[in-house]
Amino acid sequence: MTFHLEGPWLSTTGKKKGKQKFRTADAARKSAQLKENWNELLSKYETKPAKKETMKPLSFKPTYRGSDTPKIPSKGDSSGVAAAKPIQTYTGTKMIGIGQLHKSNAVPVFSSEDAADSARMRR
Repeated sequence: MTFHLEGPWLSTTGKKKGKQKFRTADAARKSAQLKENWNELLSKYETKPAKKETMKPLSFKPTYRGSDTPKIPSKGDSSGVAAAKPIQTYTGTKMIGIGQLHKSNAVPVFSSEDAADSARMRR
């Protein structure tokens, strides 16, 4: 697939509309008449056309620690936030030990056959 340049009709930068053009002089006169009638109607009811307002930025005043916020003490003794989990130990009698099948793969050994199989690299 090849890439190529597109013409100016595909531009995303110039989206403002230019001055409105009319097909005929009659269409221009009709538009001017409608605009005049609309302005008369607005003045009759003493209203103004809605003005487009730009969005104003929110008023944001940064607050710095110690200015007007209460001081929150930090935990300094490094004791943590929760109790330590007890260490798990196997207390049963079925497992003989732990064998290493391949690299760091620890496998529980339950019989002497399992130990021999793992020594021979059998699964």
